[in-house]
Amino acid sequence: MPVIAPMPAARPARIPGQRDGADETEAAGTTVDHLTETYRAHYRSLLGLAALLLDDTASCEDVVQEAFIRVHSARKRVRDPQKTLAYLRQTVVNLSRSALRRRILGLKLLSKPMPDMASAEEGAYDQLERDSLIKAMKGLQRRQREVLVLRYFADMTEAQVAETLGISLGSVKAYGSRGIAALRVAMEASA
Repeated sequence: MPVIAPMPAARPARIPGQRDGADETEAAGTTVDHLTETYRAHYRSLLGLAALLLDDTASCEDVVQEAFIRVHSARKRVRDPQKTLAYLRQTVVNLSRSALRRRILGLKLLSKPMPDMASAEEGAYDQLERDSLIKAMKGLQRRQREVLVLRYFADMTEAQVAETLGISLGSVKAYGSRGIAALRVAMEASA
């Protein structure tokens, strides 16, 4: 069976006044002149729209410029020149959303300080208090210091402290209360 190739479509007749190489979509699309006029007339309003969505002027200007560039490169798809401003507005909104998404993602990716992390100033004050506590602890009697360290820093019960030091439970209580009283006096004196 013979294969019948389709006949090539006849070229449309050239319309008088039409430039060579131009097709119908270019004639129907937004022209560069129309886009330039739209830019001049609506730049500030589009900048204001971007400012409502973004917070800094530089980002707003970048978004509006990018919107004009994108609409310019796709101007042949804008068949109705009256809709150019609508396309520009929608492009500004979309680009602003993208900028905000990038910012949010950047903030999520930044390392965050631990919630219980103290600031440098708080750390300095804590270190000063720690130093004065250590100094005050050194000024206590040996047995008082041992009882307080085991009881409050090693987190032992009074019975465990008594067993560790080989003294009675009453002695642990007495050394502990006298040691705390002496610490209180020493800390108030250093403050």
